[in-house]
Amino acid sequence: MANALAGETSPYLLQHRDNPVDWQPWGPEAIERARATDRPLLVSIGYSACHWCHVMERECFENDEIAALMNEHFVCVKVDREERPDVDAIYMEACQAMTGGGGWPLNVFITPEQVPFYAGTYYPSEPRHGMPSWPTVLQAVAQAWDTQREEIRAQNDAMAARLAGAARLKPAEEPLDAAILDDAVTQLAAQFDSLHGGWGRAPKFPAASTLEFLLRRGETRMSLYTLRSMASGGINDQIGGGFARYSTDDNWTVPHFEKMLYDNALLARAYLHGWQVSGAHDEERDPVLRRTAEETLDWALREMTGPEGAFLSALDADSEGVEGKFYVWSLAQLRDVLGDDAEVAIAWFGASERGNFEGANILESRGPEPPPEVRERIRATLLAARDERIRPGLDDKRLTAWNGLMIGALAEAGAVLEREDYLAAGRRAAAFVLDEMRDADGRLLRTFNAGEAKLNGYLEDHAFMLEALLSLYEATFEPRWFRAARELADDIVERFGDPARGGFYQTSSDHEQLVARRKEIDDSPIPSGQSSAAFGLLRLAALTGEARYEDAGRGVLQLFGDLLRRSPLAFGHLLQALDFHLSAVREVALVGAGGADFRALERVVRGALRPNVVLAGGDGEDDGGVPLLTGRTARDGAATAYVCERFSCRAPLNEPAALAEVLRTGT
Repeated sequence: MANALAGETSPYLLQHRDNPVDWQPWGPEAIERARATDRPLLVSIGYSACHWCHVMERECFENDEIAALMNEHFVCVKVDREERPDVDAIYMEACQAMTGGGGWPLNVFITPEQVPFYAGTYYPSEPRHGMPSWPTVLQAVAQAWDTQREEIRAQNDAMAARLAGAARLKPAEEPLDAAILDDAVTQLAAQFDSLHGGWGRAPKFPAASTLEFLLRRGETRMSLYTLRSMASGGINDQIGGGFARYSTDDNWTVPHFEKMLYDNALLARAYLHGWQVSGAHDEERDPVLRRTAEETLDWALREMTGPEGAFLSALDADSEGVEGKFYVWSLAQLRDVLGDDAEVAIAWFGASERGNFEGANILESRGPEPPPEVRERIRATLLAARDERIRPGLDDKRLTAWNGLMIGALAEAGAVLEREDYLAAGRRAAAFVLDEMRDADGRLLRTFNAGEAKLNGYLEDHAFMLEALLSLYEATFEPRWFRAARELADDIVERFGDPARGGFYQTSSDHEQLVARRKEIDDSPIPSGQSSAAFGLLRLAALTGEARYEDAGRGVLQLFGDLLRRSPLAFGHLLQALDFHLSAVREVALVGAGGADFRALERVVRGALRPNVVLAGGDGEDDGGVPLLTGRTARDGAATAYVCERFSCRAPLNEPAALAEVLRTGT
């Protein structure tokens, strides 16, 4: 008989609906049950693509005896961390404080007042590798609650205060200056893996936000080397495109095979920007970087797009219960599928009889690359053969925040590479989010699946969509996206802002009350809503000239200034926002009828990475509600460019060469 998760729409929660555990979704019913029975809640948090979540389910949650032990002593709650990042953040903070580490599955025992008192991650069904068994943990926690519950509750107030995290920070007293940015580059250089690229040791995560910060600062040694290293490694799916979540080794060869929408949105944009800075003109630029950006986005369009146009969340690491089985190849399989192309492919992929992963081959691109037509034939042949295999599980929920990341990547790539299919996909997904993922009062919701949108939107949902809509406006010059962005910005300031200390809370003022209201700040592996809100508001301020947006964005920077100085690797997106804030941002307005002369000016702006430019475009007759276009007309009937700084503008320009010179030199 199914438990209470049967009525949920999260694929992760639905995976557990037939467990003998009496799982409840997070919510007032479970909390009230704990209060009524004075039992602790056992909150188990994970996500659908999590390998060790699946392992613990098979070993423990499907076991009748273990389930009976859980049901007897605890109110058992399952949480999809991707649906409820607020709950996850609170209890991950607790786990890290209690144990010095964290990860998923995350298993936390909390009082009926929602305060955690014991936490851990994966536990086996029997003692193994120095880990206690899950039944042992359950019995010990149950006994502690029976005999020491008053002592446990005595720690409630202190623990709750600690869980507020960054909400307790006060603004930095030192002014923000460019030395923070220079020091960040120096610190990143000191930590850089010059052999393999990236930062840190295994497991190694793609640091997309850090790479973007370096690219906008003009640093290419670390950034381009890392992008090329990842592109050639097994972390990048050489056959179907798309990146796995992280590499289990230092050299990007053996991935943890799950693919997340957010990684691929962020990396596609980083590769696009890397391609732009790798040479002065298209013919001088590194084709591998452009190709990787396009293959990543093409994968998202092919495999991660719902029928309505919104983007799905993740592909599992496992298929047929085995991690990576869908992606790896034996030498015999390669030869059987590829025929005459086999030996060329084997050399290109570095495949061998022994393999590089449990006797099989994770394909890399470190050998001699075949000619383009042979390369594409090999990829297409292997992709078709692989599609006949049993596929990994698909998490098909649509998250507003992650859709925002992909919309932004598609918008910018579509504009720069002149890929109308990317622009069309970005428009379609944005329209779906704005039309279908709102409540009756028009406020953004977090998730959509099985025909139902639900859960209050978080700061990151609003902020990522703010940035995405600004990018989509700049890519298409369609005023509806600008107007929608401005509405979201107003919502962020009103419902998430902290007028006392600056910055933004993770949850809105009308959100469910939890044990703590937090401010999230870490940009790894995904930008925080805090950083994204700051960057989006600063961009909007440059497009509108409205100081209230700039003040709100600057408040974030001032609040976290000291952390930027100490830990640049953790704040790649916020460093980008600071760089934008401290730079001489150029506001470019293009006006004209949209003909060849207009397109020529547009190509100048998009022809290089210009991270400190905001762009507006129109016909010169209707500004569409975009202040940067107000009063701008086409001079002498020809497409015209206005280049401004803080709404003080130079003489209008008609010639692409003159516009290029102004953008290059600032004069």
